Amino acid sequence: MARRTKEEALATRNRLLDAAELLFQAQGVSQTTLQQIAQQAGATRGAIYWHFKDKADLFNAMMERVILPLETPPKSDIPGDDPLVEIEEGLIHALTLMVADPQVRRVFDIATHKVEYTHDMASVQQRHLDARNACVVDFEKALRLAARRARIRLPLPGAVAAQGMHALMGGLIQNWLLDPTAFDLVSTGRRTFRVYLAGLGFPRTPAGGVPTAHDAETAAA
Repeated sequence: MARRTKEEALATRNRLLDAAELLFQAQGVSQTTLQQIAQQAGATRGAIYWHFKDKADLFNAMMERVILPLETPPKSDIPGDDPLVEIEEGLIHALTLMVADPQVRRVFDIATHKVEYTHDMASVQQRHLDARNACVVDFEKALRLAARRARIRLPLPGAVAAQGMHALMGGLIQNWLLDPTAFDLVSTGRRTFRVYLAGLGFPRTPAGGVPTAHDAETAAA
């Protein structure tokens, strides 16, 4: 009986998170009440407080169910690996998930377009900042390592280059979410990433993913 009760509690928790996702995307986080989430999930308001401290706690739990783009660090510290290839493969995998996985797309849309950082959502803002900062640090480490291996000097500080890369890719995803039919997110993301690296002065070999003649023609079109 105890195991059954535990399983039922987990099922209720998941229903609440599913309901929160749908309502947050449809109405925005600030316009969605805990009572509405409970009703959508077929649960009571008390059930919400059994599982979550407040709306911010529920929001963060919803975020933790998926791995979002720009929250997965590249494996740039593994000897023998190309850190730029590691970043590119990680980004392309993330962009592919954005296109193919409705839940990843929905949660990213909520996190970037449907939440206001009011006082009671301070922990949500901090989570966003922590994820952003961790990703930028990983990008900077990878860029510095790649520059040493390529024996080039970055034209701007590594931290600035990493911030620019993060802003470029994050902005691309956010713009795609506004109209997913406007452009192909994966191919545009790959070409944009490679052009950014070229602008930093990185030479790319065929093994490392140099843009092909077709890429160049497409980019110029």
